[in-house]
Amino acid sequence: MTRVRAEAGKRELYREAVRATALGLGVNLILGAAKLAGGLVGGSLALISDAVNSLGDVFTSAAVLLAFRVAQKPADAEHPYGHTRAEAIAGSNVAVLVIVSALMVGWGVVWSFPTEPSHPHTPLWTLAVAGANVLVKEALYQYKARLGRRLGSLALIANAWDHRSDALSALAVFIGLFLVRVGGPRFAFLDPLAALVVVVVILYSASGLLLSSAQELMDAQADPKFVDEVRALAAETPGVRRVDKLWVRKTGLEYLVDIHVQVPAEMTVADGHLIGHQVKDRLMERFAIVRDVLVHLEPFPHVHEQSDRV
Repeated sequence: MTRVRAEAGKRELYREAVRATALGLGVNLILGAAKLAGGLVGGSLALISDAVNSLGDVFTSAAVLLAFRVAQKPADAEHPYGHTRAEAIAGSNVAVLVIVSALMVGWGVVWSFPTEPSHPHTPLWTLAVAGANVLVKEALYQYKARLGRRLGSLALIANAWDHRSDALSALAVFIGLFLVRVGGPRFAFLDPLAALVVVVVILYSASGLLLSSAQELMDAQADPKFVDEVRALAAETPGVRRVDKLWVRKTGLEYLVDIHVQVPAEMTVADGHLIGHQVKDRLMERFAIVRDVLVHLEPFPHVHEQSDRV
């Protein structure tokens, strides 16, 4: 029953992540089409560029969906630990894509500084499209970022920041269109200036996400608070005298636990084996995000402790 509940919990984690990503894909598709139409009819190059950005995000979301699908594949002979690292790979790729996109936008902004907008009288409905885009994208960011932090999904958090970068870019587009409409060409310099500020914010956030993904791919120790929770629960298992070593690796939405526990030295192998299974079952039952637990038994008191220090 423990394994059944654990597997059910994992499936629910992935269902939530997939639903959030699919929602973002659909919204990006609708917004991209609306902004493209608004830019073409209203004569706004900024809105057309933002539409291309949203349509590009459709492919980004599709890549994350594929990563979640691959991550849920069971372990096989070539991948005995499963395929959950696909999620971290997707997260790092999305972060790189956001960085490259931001650099391209920044380069284009620098070259646009000497120019003036060709359409100073932007239709009000075009401003409405740009404003609605800001609100929708920020709402998607808040939803996905909270879910990504709760599930521990770097790909979902990276995808959330993709929405935040879109919201900031859309805000710069809205401000630029509004100021040009109200004040005319003399306010044209504010548009590229705001865009450069947005680029800096995006680069800072995406770099942090790329670093987090790289840490996961390099098997860094998990968050200390979570490690302490695992240690405390294992130590409470009847028969466990001490938790000696504990390594917890993040792998996609899940974690792999390697733990050394000390049991009474006079205990039989069968009894020690039973305690090891109890430790594993307790951890997997309490934490749905734990994919597997490898338990190593040691005698207590540790008869090799002195030789280990030499």
